[in-house]
Amino acid sequence: MQVTPEAASALWRPFREVDGARVFHVDLTADIVRESEALDWLDEAERSRRGRFLYPRPRREFTLCRAALRSLLCRELGCSNGDLSFEKARFGKPFARICGVPARVAFNVSHSGRHGLIALAAGGGRIGVDVEERSTRRELDGYIRLLFAPQERAELEKANGDGKVELFYRLWTLKEALIKAVGAGLSLDTAKFEIPPAMVRGAPVSLFSFPETPSVRWRLDYIGDIRFAAAIARESVDPCDPRRYVEH
Repeated sequence: MQVTPEAASALWRPFREVDGARVFHVDLTADIVRESEALDWLDEAERSRRGRFLYPRPRREFTLCRAALRSLLCRELGCSNGDLSFEKARFGKPFARICGVPARVAFNVSHSGRHGLIALAAGGGRIGVDVEERSTRRELDGYIRLLFAPQERAELEKANGDGKVELFYRLWTLKEALIKAVGAGLSLDTAKFEIPPAMVRGAPVSLFSFPETPSVRWRLDYIGDIRFAAAIARESVDPCDPRRYVEH
């Protein structure tokens, strides 16, 4: 796993900074040279996992995103790549260890089509990011019935054409970012909670609480652009709370 700063800088680009969390973009278009450089970052277990992907696209996505994550964490934590390892918390959400000790950094990774996003927050607390390439070919109505709460469905039913596609992906990425931040996987039903109405109407940021845990506050940011829809969710944590680095 011998890598160079030049190889690292080719794996990601800064994309956005929101409330102390930084988001980086990973270009997932096919590039044999870049994928070869990324492969140098992976450890033996990751190379084995990579080999189990049957098709080139998911193999490339995993390789580039994991290498970019390793590069960013090494830079953030001041460690060598060989000292960095990953473990999974409940429901499979990964967290980082440095020489076996849990690292004081929160991160999350998402990818869709040609784009990957990595969110990092050195201050701790749970974090989630989601990115989705918009598709006008997708049949939305079935997803709308399954994924969204009543008021959200009503807003989507009023929208038309490109506006409907934009709103669908906006709400979807906001919900997915929250689910990934919680780290509860499929145990959270997206139709059981609603995105704040101001964000449905286009506001870029809002605070949110799940109905069953009203004391836990989340900051939601919509960070999409013309290339893709994207959102980030970050837990609001008291900086004096010793639980801020604990993986949930």
